[in-house]
Formats: sequence, C-alpha cells, structure tokens
Amino acid sequence: MFEIKNINVHFGVIHALKGISLTVNDGEIVTLIGANGAGKTTTLRTASGLKKPTNGEILLDGADITSKSAQERVQMGISQVPEGRRVFSAMSVLENLEMGAYLRRDKENIKNDLKMVYDKFPILSERKKQAAGTLSGGEQQMLAIGRALMSRPKILFLDEPSMGLAPILVQEIFDIIKDINKAGTTILLVEQNASLALQIAHRAYVMETGSIVLSGTGADLMESDEIKKAYLGG
Repeated sequence: MFEIKNINVHFGVIHALKGISLTVNDGEIVTLIGANGAGKTTTLRTASGLKKPTNGEILLDGADITSKSAQERVQMGISQVPEGRRVFSAMSVLENLEMGAYLRRDKENIKNDLKMVYDKFPILSERKKQAAGTLSGGEQQMLAIGRALMSRPKILFLDEPSMGLAPILVQEIFDIIKDINKAGTTILLVEQNASLALQIAHRAYVMETGSIVLSGTGADLMESDEIKKAYLGG
C-alpha cells in the first residue's frame, strides 16, 4: 500500500499542495484527474522524492519514506514515467532500457525482464539499436514505460502518458497500462484524458488548485454530473 498523508508543498510563497491525502492499495489502478495547474504532477514528483514536502507523511507498506531520496525510493519499488517521456535521446533503445535497471545487480533477472519488455513492446526489440530520439511519440512513450518496468517496481507512477499521442495510440497505451496492472504492478496514474483514465481506474481522486475535492470509484465518478460537466464534456 502507498499512502500520502496531509502533504503540503510550497514553491516559495506559492502553496502548491494543500494538505492532500490519498491511498493506493496493492493491485489497484488509482487515477488523479484535474485541470492544468491543479497540482497533479507536483503530487507525483513529491511521491517519488523529486520534490520535498513542507510537511506531511509518505508511506510505503506502512514505512515512512518521507525523508528517502528518489534513488532510495526506486530501490524500494517506486518508479515513475515522467510527463513528456524524457527518454535519453542520444542513447539507443537498449541503453535506455538498461538505464532503467541501473540500480539492480541481478544480471540474469535483468535479461529476463528485458525479454519481458520486448515481448510487451515488440517495436522496441526491432529498434533496440536505434537512437531513442528518432522514435515516434508513441514509441518513446512505450520506451519510457519499458524503462520504468526495468526497475521491477511494486508501484508505477505514470504522468500524462497520453499527452501528444494520436487517439489510436492513446487507446493502445491505456490497454498496455491495464495489462501491466493485471500482471501485478500497482499504478498511480495522472492523466488529463479523464474519460479514459476513469474507465480503467479502480478508484480516482479529483484535484483543484492544490486540493483533493472529490474521490470515489472510477465508475462512480464517470456517472457524476459534476465530473461530466467539468471533465467529460457532458
């Protein structure tokens, strides 16, 4: 289980996160939706150790990890696919995937996981020697997800995986996210495509200006008149 408890985050005088709390149970897909600037990415960056909170707690399986570095959190089983993919453009596809396993020492299992990623994303196997920067947007997103999986995460954070992708690729990425979850990885998903996110999420939280204003099952929020009006074009 992953928990954020009463986290506040400041950027100078700007109060970016205002006492937010959320829980992601083992095996769930939990999505965080909201408008631009609501604080979704800041939540993920704080959860993964890239931004220090002003106060509050972050827990993984009951252990307080608030003071742990981003690297330590990766070693504990947290991995993030950042907004904008952030692949290493000049490095090959294979080198990017190997970077995902940088902190691991179990070489034989790394080979097995590389095969797993190639089985999940055959295009990456075909292009393993190609520079990552020459891939299409959809292929780079697959590479970013594959790179994150190479760390063997217990919980995977995904920040706007559909951003900038053609609709047909968006559906493919969301199908992949469901498959990753069914294979045993817990997922916290930040996504502006609220409709698709709520369709695959077990539970969801809605953020507005640094606060969580609504939560419930994905199905319940899909039926909410408030959510339909604000995020689903209804």
